[in-house]
Amino acid sequence: MSGAWRWLRRNALLLYAGVAVLYMLLPIIVVGLFSFDETSNGKLDYRWSGFTLDYWRNAFADESVNEAMRTSIELAALATVVATILGTLMALALVRHKFRGRGISNLLIILPMATPEIVIGASLLSMFLIYGITLGFTTLFIAHVMFSISFVVVVVRSRLIGFDRSIEEAAADLGAPPLTTFRTITMPLLAPGIVAAALLAFALSIDDFVISNFNSGTTETFPLYIFGVSLRGIPVQVNVLATMLFVVAVVCIGLVLWQQRQAERMAAVRPEAEPAL
Repeated sequence: MSGAWRWLRRNALLLYAGVAVLYMLLPIIVVGLFSFDETSNGKLDYRWSGFTLDYWRNAFADESVNEAMRTSIELAALATVVATILGTLMALALVRHKFRGRGISNLLIILPMATPEIVIGASLLSMFLIYGITLGFTTLFIAHVMFSISFVVVVVRSRLIGFDRSIEEAAADLGAPPLTTFRTITMPLLAPGIVAAALLAFALSIDDFVISNFNSGTTETFPLYIFGVSLRGIPVQVNVLATMLFVVAVVCIGLVLWQQRQAERMAAVRPEAEPAL
């Protein structure tokens, strides 16, 4: 008993982490399993009828699901590009430049992350109605860029704070112009943080429901479509596409982690000191 107790104490944190991760992934596992259910009708009754690959062979058979997914991907891609560019520039300004109102700017960056989504959605809806802007894809795009920028700034800023400026200074000492230094030194080392921020912004955009529900008008994204058909029974193709998105997300996160390790190894390289004469 004492040996088992020692093993449990030694591995308690690992076991706790494993249970926590399993708890978070359990809904995704259920969705993935029911995408192979032979007689699934879109309602999770937890009764397994048999294994089939028919739904995966016809993953894009339902045009309404495809249209909602295309809208979500287009919206998330556009919002990610704009939010990543603006957020990266804002992070560079906040970390590397001193200006009046810098502290307030840092606070304003955090506010959208701490504000409930229902407040943001209602506020944006009021603004669009006041200015007479028709709700649709454009308003969704503005809303998604707005709440994604904060996450991009926080991720890129954390990368910049741990950035070794001596590498840039060495390049400048060797005669490299500022633009060349930024292109050959700064950007490669910042790339893992920028890619991670872009993936986070994409995931937040493609998954958002509350803010999109306020500002979508007649435009229907993938989460809005699922909510609309949930009472009638969700098409099995939704489970298939959701599983595909999850697998793609896992692969992308793995690539980002690998790239971050490569960048950390590059940043850790230091020239050897020459022996004193």
